[in-house]
Amino acid sequence: MTKLAATALQAGGPFARPLFDDPESRDLSRVGVLDIGSNSVRLVVFDGAARSPAYFYNEKLMCALGAGMSETGRLNPEGRKRALAAIIRFQTLANGLGMAPISAVATAAVREAADGADFCAEVEAETGLKIHVIDGEEEARLSAQGVLLGWPGSYGLVCDIGGSSMELAEIARGHVGRRTTSPLGPLKLRDIPGGAEERKDYIRKTIKAAAKVMGPQHDRLFLVGGSWRAIARIDMDRLGYPLHVLHEYRMDAQSIAETLTYIAKSDLDKLRSRCSISSARMSLVPYAAEVLGELIGIIDPKDIAISSYGIREGLLYEQMPQRLRDRDPLIEACYFAEAKDARLPGFGRRLFAFVAPLFPTANEAQIRIVKAACLLNDVSWRAHPDYRAETCFDNATRANLGGLKHAERIFLGLALLHRYRNKREGTRFEDLYDLIEPEQRQEAEVLGKAMRFGSMLWMSDFSATGAEMELDTDAGILTLRLSGTARLLFGEVAEARFKSLASSLGVDPKVVKAEA
Repeated sequence: MTKLAATALQAGGPFARPLFDDPESRDLSRVGVLDIGSNSVRLVVFDGAARSPAYFYNEKLMCALGAGMSETGRLNPEGRKRALAAIIRFQTLANGLGMAPISAVATAAVREAADGADFCAEVEAETGLKIHVIDGEEEARLSAQGVLLGWPGSYGLVCDIGGSSMELAEIARGHVGRRTTSPLGPLKLRDIPGGAEERKDYIRKTIKAAAKVMGPQHDRLFLVGGSWRAIARIDMDRLGYPLHVLHEYRMDAQSIAETLTYIAKSDLDKLRSRCSISSARMSLVPYAAEVLGELIGIIDPKDIAISSYGIREGLLYEQMPQRLRDRDPLIEACYFAEAKDARLPGFGRRLFAFVAPLFPTANEAQIRIVKAACLLNDVSWRAHPDYRAETCFDNATRANLGGLKHAERIFLGLALLHRYRNKREGTRFEDLYDLIEPEQRQEAEVLGKAMRFGSMLWMSDFSATGAEMELDTDAGILTLRLSGTARLLFGEVAEARFKSLASSLGVDPKVVKAEA
């Protein structure tokens, strides 16, 4: 076993005992957050592994509270009525779920409106819910913390665009640094008089002023907010990108420039329908596109990534103890899935130790995905056998998991597919395979077949020991050493699977059995 793999198994290492079942973490097992934005009002209830929460409930209403504020200075009257009705509904739902009090925050529209305080008082009178109105820098900080929830240790610039404002925050080494806010939300921009040229000049001057506050920022740009996600969805449509998962979707400046031109030349109604974007959101996309073009031109980031995590996830991150923040969200989620759905929770760790020798040159990022696959190897056993392989692939690639690049999703999905099926051809997912290199597909096949074989040696007796593999690539031999209970479990089917594994590695199989 490599040093990296051995470290992964050590107590206190990156794959140490999961924390989701500790009392301190259980307090975060169901957390409600109400986000009252300038454009939408949304309730999210997080549930599950606290470090990588599942979305137990997620509902929003596009209220456009900030529409028309540039002229009136007050909340949109119709939007205010709709927002109040939505909040009453959300509080009623929270009460019905037996939840602790939900955390409610309001951003630019409520903090800037002359009747913002009156609206908060009305909400409290109707629901008992106290709304925390946060300033722009606090909004930037929470959005950046949301990114850190999904990308531990990430660095770069977080840009969160809402209906009435746009926030920038610097992240590095797990902390939020400089931050600033600007009035560049689409609801405000569409009220600027003078047309496109005046608006463009205003956007450029505002972004330059913000960039001066933030200093040079040429690392990754993380985009947070519904308007950015809509643009990313359109980018996917333009490119025919096959994996429709917005979180961790990567773009570069050239691709975005081409997509912004594509938006400007397209029939927006047809584009909206094709990309499944709401009409309310689509009406704001052209203004957001103007901001994004100027932002990228001025900031000049290394690359661009979409984050589905933002202020709501930032509020959850705010409540986490540091030791929970330091954990890997992917591994914690996989531990939780194994504990909840696998036939023998805890088996994934043993399986990882068994298959790790097959990846002697793997780096830390690759070892991490091997570990995740082993933890998930048995969580789909209830699926119909004819569809189990495809169910595994679908679950891995489309699951709401943080800390997982698109290429890693495909690798993980293929490994789990091969856990139940020798060949990957003939599935409905073949257009996704090209998102990883051929050698990665082969490695995923090896991992899947190793898990398929390993499960036969350990499943009947969790405490059984006596099987280990050794890969000698120079000699071209995969050696399996068997003793104890493992000798009795190595039957004809297990032998066939071991030979299939060796074949995928391009080596000869060798079995060494200890004397009984």
